[in-house]
Amino acid sequence: MAPSTYLKLQNKHILIIGGSSGIGYAVADGSLASKAKVTISSSSQTKIDAAITNLKSHYSSIQGFAFDLSDPSTLETNLESLFKTASQSTHGQINHVVFTAADSLTITDLNTLTPSIIHQASQMRFIAPLIVAKVAAHYLPKTTASSIVFTTGCVAEKPTAGWSLISFFAGGLSSLVKGLAVDLAPVRVNAVRAGYVDTPLWPEDQKKFMKDVLKEKSLIGKFGRVEDVAEAYLWLLKDENVTGSAAGSDGGVLLV
Repeated sequence: MAPSTYLKLQNKHILIIGGSSGIGYAVADGSLASKAKVTISSSSQTKIDAAITNLKSHYSSIQGFAFDLSDPSTLETNLESLFKTASQSTHGQINHVVFTAADSLTITDLNTLTPSIIHQASQMRFIAPLIVAKVAAHYLPKTTASSIVFTTGCVAEKPTAGWSLISFFAGGLSSLVKGLAVDLAPVRVNAVRAGYVDTPLWPEDQKKFMKDVLKEKSLIGKFGRVEDVAEAYLWLLKDENVTGSAAGSDGGVLLV
């Protein structure tokens, strides 16, 4: 094989929605290390600027744009603007989309759950992924070398007390990628099923509690690192033989 056989991301343009921190930032870092061109987006220009400053100390092909996806009335319009802006930049046509955007975890007892809480939580975990797929379909080349990777969680397979709402969205997203893989073929659609990962989304009090829990409830006995979980995304971006799948990077919590 040619030396370039495994450099599948070299010069490819990867749009990472939610790429200014946490797992998304790690995917951006790993993609740049794989010689890709990367565009990151989040709702905070300040966070984007900070991420770009850090990444530019090692790489040059990184840019970012702030777009807010939290408002249902402007969601599709803002996504159209984001994709158009990114594709018309010097990075050129978008080849892959990674969606790691999320808001604070909505962990609530069933007795305190309300329709408004469900609706609010659904914006980033249910509605936005669907509209991302709709818009991405107009920009990605119709080939197996193009892909969309979403983010779900192991809670879809192993619910935890108080996590019914999050379990609902995680399970739905795992099923969604199968349907989208059929609808968007030959463009590939997959998801990463992450476990308990050390990201800024965790409130400090819950993070401290979970550190003790994971000593017994995870085979690795600790939170996952973003740089390790990012490898699952990179695999799904590169492997043209995988679609409609959820790649697990969960520390073995499903086996305990």
